[in-house]
Amino acid sequence: MQELTGRQKKLLLLIIRDYIDTAQPVGSKRLVEHYRNEMSLLTEMGYLRQPHTSAGRVPTEEGYRFFVGQMMQNAELPAAVQRTIAHQFHQSRADMDEWMTLAASILAHQSQGVSVITAPHAMQSRYKHVELISTQGRQVLMVLVMAGGEVSQQILTLAEPVPQECLSQTAARLNGILAGLGVDGMEALPARADALDQDILTLIVAEMRRTSESSSGEIYTDGLTNVLSEPEFAESDEARRALRIFEERSTLQDFLTRTTTNSNIGGLQVLIGGEGKWEQLRQCSMVLARYGVPGMATGTLGVLGPMRMSYARTIPTVRYVAGLLSDLVNDTMAGE
Repeated sequence: MQELTGRQKKLLLLIIRDYIDTAQPVGSKRLVEHYRNEMSLLTEMGYLRQPHTSAGRVPTEEGYRFFVGQMMQNAELPAAVQRTIAHQFHQSRADMDEWMTLAASILAHQSQGVSVITAPHAMQSRYKHVELISTQGRQVLMVLVMAGGEVSQQILTLAEPVPQECLSQTAARLNGILAGLGVDGMEALPARADALDQDILTLIVAEMRRTSESSSGEIYTDGLTNVLSEPEFAESDEARRALRIFEERSTLQDFLTRTTTNSNIGGLQVLIGGEGKWEQLRQCSMVLARYGVPGMATGTLGVLGPMRMSYARTIPTVRYVAGLLSDLVNDTMAGE
């Protein structure tokens, strides 16, 4: 595509910012008089389009891509906003579910879009500790905690009743030898002499294998009402259809997996108009990032909004929250 002059770049950014703020085609008399030739050239070059016979112009997908290219380089979250967000996380409990819920809320509020976050999923589940709690008769509650914060609870039915003291001793022995191990490391251990120890170990291995093979963690969303009030969603059934992806969790998970699998931790992606691959997102944009610890546990977070979303606010917010969550996941795993 033809290289833009400095004057054309300045004009294009001005028009896109105005359209993002007003949702109205940009074509004031003063602007048209001063930049008529450049506006016509930008339209011919595919950065702008003229939706009606008036002089007003609106950005095309290519125009937004140029704008995003500028934002990716320069947009930063104000220091005061960073401090506020960091404070909110530090005030919360050290609990993965609370962190995810808070992050979804912050992203939705700051971007005025719909946020989506997948809980960090261990690349290979690693053991942290187990608790065995006698409940009734031969039934025992097994609480298995893995690196990265994943928790599994199961009711086990043993061959015969076992006192709580014995269960606690079994858990303590297993915690001593399994800490930090993955499934492969556990299976390489010699068989336990104590039958109960071996039975519980077998169940732990099976549960950790199931967790490793599951496709993802829980999905958190927030801010649906933010975009429903936007003109694009109020006036277009096609735009509203994009929101159905949030109702179909398996579809949403598949979408997130396919779009972020090959991206780096902290790497940002901006999908404009579905990039020709996602028809349901043809009138929307998404800003996505991966967070977590490479090779250990990762998740995805992002924001969906109209193509006219405030990229200057959304891009640095997604980037900053992704960095915060990566630090929290890293600290959680390092503390284990």
